[in-house]
Amino acid sequence: MRRFATGVCVVSTFVDLPDGRRHNALTVNSLTSLSLEPPLVSLSLRRGSGFLADLMASRLWAVSVLDADSEDLARIFARPEGERRRALDGLPAEPGPSTGALLLDSGAWLECRYRNHVAAGDHDLVIGEVVDLGVRNSADNSAPNSFSPLIFLHGGFHRIAAPTTGDR
Repeated sequence: MRRFATGVCVVSTFVDLPDGRRHNALTVNSLTSLSLEPPLVSLSLRRGSGFLADLMASRLWAVSVLDADSEDLARIFARPEGERRRALDGLPAEPGPSTGALLLDSGAWLECRYRNHVAAGDHDLVIGEVVDLGVRNSADNSAPNSFSPLIFLHGGFHRIAAPTTGDR
């Protein structure tokens, strides 16, 4: 699987506690599109993780699709859970309009509602219906096809240049 290139995302969720909402976020490279009608995606999450427990409690999550300039975010949210939670306090993020899960500054985003899950070895495959989505274009990168993704390959992060106008 080291030879299979994947996109990199940060997935966020939350738990509502008596003293307020506690957010959690995690770097993943397991986002998969499952269906267009209805719009379904899946995530593969390690069984027993605190993040999976929070996601199953809220049954809501957001996905921030990282671009080539977001390796620092990917590394932050690949750290242990306590460090990830502390990092959320200092980063620009906003609650998604449909779920309230945090959206980070990223090239594209999805918001999902739990639909189902399947046990798969030591992970759970969590399936969600996409309830909202969007893209962000920076001022210097506003062409619709100019997204340069961050990918994971051979155990490290890599970048793919955005296509030029003639590459469509």
